[in-house]
Amino acid sequence: MRSFKNILLPVLLLFLASSCKKDTARRPVVNFVFKFDSTQARLNNLGQSSTMPSGNAAQSPVFNSMSAHYVELTPNQFTAIGGGDILYRAPETTAGGANAIDFSKSTFAGNNQVFLSVPIDSVAPGSYNWLRVSLAYQNYQIKYHANGQQHMGTIASFIGFNTYVNSYQIKDSIVHVNANKLQGYWGFETSVSGFGVVRTGQSQPGATTVPNPIFATSPIPAGSCLVTGQFTTPLVITGNETSDITIVVSLSTNKSFEWLDADSNGMYDPLAGDQVVDMGIRGMIPFRQ
Repeated sequence: MRSFKNILLPVLLLFLASSCKKDTARRPVVNFVFKFDSTQARLNNLGQSSTMPSGNAAQSPVFNSMSAHYVELTPNQFTAIGGGDILYRAPETTAGGANAIDFSKSTFAGNNQVFLSVPIDSVAPGSYNWLRVSLAYQNYQIKYHANGQQHMGTIASFIGFNTYVNSYQIKDSIVHVNANKLQGYWGFETSVSGFGVVRTGQSQPGATTVPNPIFATSPIPAGSCLVTGQFTTPLVITGNETSDITIVVSLSTNKSFEWLDADSNGMYDPLAGDQVVDMGIRGMIPFRQ
């Protein structure tokens, strides 16, 4: 006859193994994925279809990466900023004086990559119709024309409300700043005849398009890049989900790099006096994959 000890030990080990398995079980998450779409509708600040102004030209850049500063789910168009479920706010700092996004702690994602993962059980159950995403930084490639030839260049564009930038890498070159930069600060890098060229600049206030189709009922702060988009079908969170949810955040890059076409040739030619007037995203459509 087996002793009580010999019977109890296997049972105890089985219980402990089961408890450990439950404790280490993975929590399902909501994954937010960037998608950069050059064919998506091109919108203005009010979320309306945007036509190219006379005398301007534009192109659709090829995006390398982007970062977000703030993500909020809202049930309806009347929800004030902060009144929905705030899922994420990036680190901020006063190292440069005024409060600003801390670029050194930003995270980046490219096309079809996850930029935010949130445990589903941390999202308030409900039905959400709108998504707000405050974009902070974008890095992309453009074509430009100079001396009768077409070249490629890389732009690092800071589109958040204010960003403390210690340093940043455009393509191969690192630019040291150690100061706050308002929305519209940019760096440009290219190579001409084997020599690297880097330029930096600051666009005028209000020059960055930030589509918000519900501005009349839920305005956004001036100078922010809080892009608003409506889900194709409402996102319903019950609180009982057992598997991951993927939300694709499709951003319109349709002719999002726009300039004053001084030489009227339809090509960006900075040496001919072409001046950049807009580097903002041109719309956002979130949907559940």
